[in-house]
Amino acid sequence: MMISCEQAFGKTHQLLEKMVAFAEQASKDGKRIDLVEREVFSRLLEIGREMLNGFIARAGDGNEGRTVQQEEQVLKRFKGKRRRVYRSIFGVIEIDRWVYGVRERQKAVYLPLDQRLGLPAGEQSYVLEDWMQRFCVQNAFSHAVTSLDDLLGIKTSTRTAERINREMSTYVEGHRGASEKLPDEEQEILVATADGKGVPMCRTLEEQMGKDDPAWRRCQQKKQQAKAAGRATKRLGRGQKKTRKQMAYVGAVYTISPWRRSADDILDELLRKDKKVERPRPTNKRVWAELTRYREGERWDGQPKLFSGLALETDRRDPEGAKPLVCLMDGQRSLWNMKRLWLSRAVGILDIFHVTEWLWKAAYCFHREGSREAEAMVTHYLRMFLEGKVSYAIGSLKRKSNDLSGKKQGHS
Repeated sequence: MMISCEQAFGKTHQLLEKMVAFAEQASKDGKRIDLVEREVFSRLLEIGREMLNGFIARAGDGNEGRTVQQEEQVLKRFKGKRRRVYRSIFGVIEIDRWVYGVRERQKAVYLPLDQRLGLPAGEQSYVLEDWMQRFCVQNAFSHAVTSLDDLLGIKTSTRTAERINREMSTYVEGHRGASEKLPDEEQEILVATADGKGVPMCRTLEEQMGKDDPAWRRCQQKKQQAKAAGRATKRLGRGQKKTRKQMAYVGAVYTISPWRRSADDILDELLRKDKKVERPRPTNKRVWAELTRYREGERWDGQPKLFSGLALETDRRDPEGAKPLVCLMDGQRSLWNMKRLWLSRAVGILDIFHVTEWLWKAAYCFHREGSREAEAMVTHYLRMFLEGKVSYAIGSLKRKSNDLSGKKQGHS
């Protein structure tokens, strides 16, 4: 039930006076600061809720008479006020207001108070949605809503958080186009990066859309079923997963200053963690991701969409092609195929961390894990790669693999 603005603001003053009195008494009682901090925060939420109540009450109740004219249509005021819930960061507020429509039992089409206050279509305030999605970006939806409840005492369902996330995602492309602005300052080298990351899914995209799986997935499923034919059915084996994954492709474009280093400098940083403080930092870095999705019944693959975006962004940042363009990626072949198609002028650089991981795997075929001999082998071959002796290093590893037998030869 709504109260008058005078009552709400009067209660706000009373709560503020009580909070000041609590802080003074806590100081006399010698309470721990963390206990006082938690209590003050709780009282501030209550004060904020009452202030919002007063603000809403001052805006009126939306009464504009028995009838209103809207777009050559006469709308009638419904009998009795209609209540809606507004979930703010300070707590839940119930708003009673007059609404208008064609007939009493039909949906209201004119909501004067909602328009005046700029209320959202759903229950969650825009601020609460913003905070919730910041949590959702970093955590699972269920963990995000639980964390928000622990902090603010506001209960929101996981399904609501998922729905808001889907709705907000529809505005991403429009926001990108509206916010595109050339940076004021750039560095000498233009860099594009791309990578793929599997996102766990309960259902595949085709299952969600009610469509048949593509041919490559059906082939993949047949292979997996053949492998699983002899496995236990009640317990997963090593490497088996309950969930299926959909690939998300993440890309970034930025500029950076040149930084000359020797092979020894890189080895010191990679293997001995001797990080250099003078490392240049990326400038005007823009990051985005693409998932495969359906639009108007047509399947849009995420990988080519990402690379088309990378190509557009690099052309926008350097329309004359005057800057050296570098494309940094791991060893996934499909990424390099896309690079040749969309970023043909770019100098391709294989991520050194990706190379190092494979060298460690090779070293453990010959030496004990964690041994100095394995580290020496990785250092030796990594130095050859950094000095441009790639073909010689690969040939040497192939010759060494001939001395292996059994499973180790298959891993090499």
